[in-house]
Amino acid sequence: MRAATLISPGLVEVRDFPDPVATEPGEVVMRMHRASICGSDIHAIFDGFHVEARLGMPGYPGHEGVGVVVQSTSEKFTEGQLVLTVPTGTAGSCFAELQLLSEDFVVPLPADGDPERLLMAQQYGTVLYAWRSFWPEGREVAPGSTAAIIGAGSAGLFFLQLAQRAGFEQVIVSEKEPARAAVARNLGAQVVQVPQESFVGAVLEATDGAGAEIVVEAAGYDATRAEAILACARRGTVGLFGYPEVLGDAPVPMREAFRKALRLQWVVGAQSEPGLVAFRDAVADIHAGRIVVDHCLGPVMALEEIAEALQMAREGGRGAVKIAVDF
Repeated sequence: MRAATLISPGLVEVRDFPDPVATEPGEVVMRMHRASICGSDIHAIFDGFHVEARLGMPGYPGHEGVGVVVQSTSEKFTEGQLVLTVPTGTAGSCFAELQLLSEDFVVPLPADGDPERLLMAQQYGTVLYAWRSFWPEGREVAPGSTAAIIGAGSAGLFFLQLAQRAGFEQVIVSEKEPARAAVARNLGAQVVQVPQESFVGAVLEATDGAGAEIVVEAAGYDATRAEAILACARRGTVGLFGYPEVLGDAPVPMREAFRKALRLQWVVGAQSEPGLVAFRDAVADIHAGRIVVDHCLGPVMALEEIAEALQMAREGGRGAVKIAVDF
């Protein structure tokens, strides 16, 4: 099979590898239809967040994929079944024509589903898992409440929709890419075009100085995590979803967080949730049209073009919300 592989930090090549074979109980081999690039892939490839032992492994670090089962030793999956693959990022292997996974990281898809759209259930599933921690289902939203989202990439735009669905009357989104900002605006957000405009200033102005009840950081920068704290209301929640910017420590405006008695919530590990509930719910939401994913159906590159696709993603998508790799 053909597969991309991370040879060394910053160097991805497409090579030939032996086809994987399911040999242990509960394993599944999928022929991949499409994969998409996640921001964490960029960190693993270019920023030193890779797993050393995974260098040279086929498909690493891709972990957002959709394909068809071609071999199974699992009682849960049969050949010919359309599935979503959701391995952890550290064990990702989606950038390959064939992928071998434990059944624990495979989610069934509707037979009549659109694979391109349902692929977005991986990213949306991680966001849904995080949102349920940031703002648990059933928690009351007071009239006139404001939510704020930093970053209008695929994750930020999903957080925007979930905040609206939860009942927030005003959702403020910051973004530096004009094309992504336009998507957020079309979805009903008040958009702050940074760095020309101040995100913190816009949130405080829109809330009469009180701040937003919840601020979700989905961009992955230390400076924006600090802004999230500054823009949050007293006793509010700061949802930290963006990937770490560096391997070491990062500054936090502790006095402001302390003074406001904020809840700072980091969330990772949707792939470890028993039953993969968030991913299954994400599939159902997309299939039923309850969540908008059209903005994620952007550039599609061939596997042989993956180095260019990754560089494009590294540059903020060059306006695109999501970049996919086709097999």
